[in-house]
Amino acid sequence: MTAEDRADLRRVVLVINQLGRGGAEAQLSLLAQGLRARGIDTHVILTCEGGPHLTALRLAGVEVHQLDFVPSLTSLVRPSALVHNLGAGMRLLRLLRRLRPQVLHAFLYFDYVLSAPAARLSGVPVVVSGRRSQGFYKRGRRWVFALERAATRITDHVVANAVAVAQDARTAERLPARKLSVIYNGLPASAFEPVEPEEVGTHLPVIVCVANLHPVKGHRFLLDAAATLARRGRPCTLVLAGDGPERDRLERQAAVLGLDVRFRGSVDDPRGLVARADVVVLPSLSEGLSNAVMEAMAAGRPTVATSVGGTPELLDGRGVLIPASDPAALAEAVLRLLDDPELGARLGAAARAWAAKNLDMTVMVEEHIALYRRLLEARCAE
Repeated sequence: MTAEDRADLRRVVLVINQLGRGGAEAQLSLLAQGLRARGIDTHVILTCEGGPHLTALRLAGVEVHQLDFVPSLTSLVRPSALVHNLGAGMRLLRLLRRLRPQVLHAFLYFDYVLSAPAARLSGVPVVVSGRRSQGFYKRGRRWVFALERAATRITDHVVANAVAVAQDARTAERLPARKLSVIYNGLPASAFEPVEPEEVGTHLPVIVCVANLHPVKGHRFLLDAAATLARRGRPCTLVLAGDGPERDRLERQAAVLGLDVRFRGSVDDPRGLVARADVVVLPSLSEGLSNAVMEAMAAGRPTVATSVGGTPELLDGRGVLIPASDPAALAEAVLRLLDDPELGARLGAAARAWAAKNLDMTVMVEEHIALYRRLLEARCAE
């Protein structure tokens, strides 16, 4: 077999811990379907559990393999979980040896810390890992960074989903520029299609936030901002699409503040809610490249978001950026858009046009294929 034959990209394995409604999970699903549509035998390994993207992957002909690792950072050092994970690790080794992929791409921290060593032991030629946030969860935990550095040393390349995420990885992890690429997230064509606005049932302006209810998403500051708007005579209806551990606390906060907050829980398709929004808001304290902001842009909705992670790369001149943890600034930005619908329409149109040009799913898939081929050719030339 010639080096050219060995470098022909035929089989790729993508690794992630689960397929819930987060942005990384959505992007892996899109990438897997795009690779499969281009004739590349694509497999997804779930280190922990399934989720709502399973059906779409299987319909696209992507084979999904599910393991049962214990999926928390502390499990990596807790003795009982460590024994369990060693058994799951052996199953991962056997699976990789059977599949014999040319490229393994692990998306999140838990996945690449586990699968990079397994890939090397299994003889996988090219190992890629992802960086999809600015690593707030790793701060002050030396052992977490130590495991990451060990995995990165045996990884061929790292893909970040935003320039800000890549810069954070270079600073925090001391990654060399040659080992790091930026590939933006992609949106399917359906994200740009018009949808019927969902009925909310309110005479007030509707503010929509699509995000899992985790502390890092900053919902508490959105509720404080809504209270400020109410005091200024501009009450709003907040619609929160997402679920998570913050829900009880946020429900109590909404009751104390006397706000109209609709907790919609996990939503399979939030496009109808986004279409109904007078303003879309994302008050995160940390981000990678937000799918929620991207989807609001594709829908042409005026958007207010915190200037964190890759969000300024998305909304610079196409939305309203505010500091994180600043409810007063958030309230002022929302009020500005409510008071000036023409401004909101202009920003929404500019955001939609930029998203159509720069966030196309096809471009995202092709950039990954080009990277995989380049790395595979370099490995085969050694």
